[in-house]
Amino acid sequence: MPHVIVEHSKGAVGLQALCTAIFKALAAHPAIPKPETLKLRTVEAEAHLLGTRGQSFVHATLRLLPGRDADTKSDLAQVILGVMADMMPDVRSLSVDLADLDPAYAKRVLPD
Repeated sequence: MPHVIVEHSKGAVGLQALCTAIFKALAAHPAIPKPETLKLRTVEAEAHLLGTRGQSFVHATLRLLPGRDADTKSDLAQVILGVMADMMPDVRSLSVDLADLDPAYAKRVLPD
């Protein structure tokens, strides 16, 4: 269910470690009762332009099923931002957005 999509500028390093750290931080949060449903992935931006001098960025989007209140969503965003800030101190722009998945969200998972 929860998806974390990490978009980043070219040259970002430590992405697997970042995914692991975000996973661990979210798995420990009470708003994520089933951490085994977390899905994390990274996507490199082929081209981008930031309105700042530095052009490095990492942006995470957390997509959740509807139902969490604004305070919980804000807390989850701060958890992710804190991990990113700790692990990517030299990246110029760090940001996090949250989005509700459509209630019609569907998935298929093969059994273990």
